[in-house]
This record gives sequence, structure tokens and C-alpha cells, in this order.
Amino acid sequence: MRASLKQKIITVCDLKIAQKGDQVGLSFYAFFANKNDNPELLMEAAQWWISTHQLDHFEKAVKIKKLIETET
Repeated sequence: MRASLKQKIITVCDLKIAQKGDQVGLSFYAFFANKNDNPELLMEAAQWWISTHQLDHFEKAVKIKKLIETET
């Protein structure tokens, strides 16, 4: 996964956790606007979420942040 997407995911997770607490859940769509303006990046996030990690549709933001931070 490209570094810019990793940083975006961490930023969104931090924001959601700050707003709603550490039990907040989100889907990979949370990292994108409500329009499909970058399908390649959306598919990269979807593949990481669904194929690579086999995550449920909604996951805790703290879990996603930890996964991103521990990947090399």
C-alpha cells in the first residue's frame, strides 16, 4: 500500500477516535469522499481490507490503525 494512503488511513482513524472514542467502527469507504474520484486508490484500500486482511465491513478504528502502523 502506498505511503500516502497509509497516512490518510491513520489520520482518519485518529480523527474518528478523537470524535467518537476508541470503540468507533469504520469501513474502508471512510477514507474517501462520497464519490468515486480515484477508483485506483479505492481498489487499493479495498484489496488491503478485504483480500489481504479479510476484515469485516466495519472494524474498530484502533484495530485498523494498529494494522497500518505495524506493516512494513
